[in-house]
Amino acid sequence: MFTLRRVTVPVLPAGAEPIRVLHVSDLHMAPWQRDKQSWVRSLAQLRPDLVVDTGDNLGHEEGIDGIEAAFAGYENIPGVYVNGSNDYHGPLRKNWLRYLIRHSGGVKDTPADLDTARLERFFRDGLGWIGLNNAVGSLTIKGTRLDFFGVDDPHIGRDRLDRLTGLIDSQQDEETLDEDATDAERTVTVGVAHAPYRRVLASFVTHGADLILAGHTHGGQVCVPFFGALVTNCDIPRRQVKGLSVWRHAYRSAHLHVSAGLGTSIYAPVRFACLPEATLLTLVPAER
Repeated sequence: MFTLRRVTVPVLPAGAEPIRVLHVSDLHMAPWQRDKQSWVRSLAQLRPDLVVDTGDNLGHEEGIDGIEAAFAGYENIPGVYVNGSNDYHGPLRKNWLRYLIRHSGGVKDTPADLDTARLERFFRDGLGWIGLNNAVGSLTIKGTRLDFFGVDDPHIGRDRLDRLTGLIDSQQDEETLDEDATDAERTVTVGVAHAPYRRVLASFVTHGADLILAGHTHGGQVCVPFFGALVTNCDIPRRQVKGLSVWRHAYRSAHLHVSAGLGTSIYAPVRFACLPEATLLTLVPAER
């Protein structure tokens, strides 16, 4: 029951053309999941202006074959991506009741056992997307400049928030920008991460993000009607486990969109009251 959500985000400068952003996350792809591959492939027909992939694309040691099939046809669509823990490590059998006690973050990162290099080559060289794993980048779409910064997966401690300021400063030093205020107003800053931990969201807001995109939570995966998610698998409040909200920190704020994602672990292939989804965000001018 793959579902496309549609939301409007008032984040662009006055007079800017709307920008349509396809946010996909947590595919956890296995090679035999052809229905999922076909559905993701069909989303290219929406002709979004930008794709943001917030990680956990792989769900099997041969999942990259399914990812390449799913994103066939996206070659001419600009995009950015970050990795999730499952882009490095294959799924494990575990007692999922532990999630009711505490989230699974904070585990020590170990050497990758999946073909992460091939995944990134496909995104970077095959699709022309910008990698934002502890990195910055920029795109100009319909006359609006989008400045991106991102981190590698905070869930396994790969994020380097301590480097963000230097990365952003270096990006600004290398760019030739008009000092005209009008040009400055045409820039929107977007933060991207896989797991929306509080420390990451706070840092992104501090560094000037207007919009933050993340995944990881699966929307709770198993939800109770009229109550919502039981767990988030990170420290974000349950009320913000999926969808569009606002994250506030130190007298500043940013729009936050958390994708409930499209997949699950192959060892826990169950969703309840939480459909697998992607989201088409339409960025529009903010009301002043």
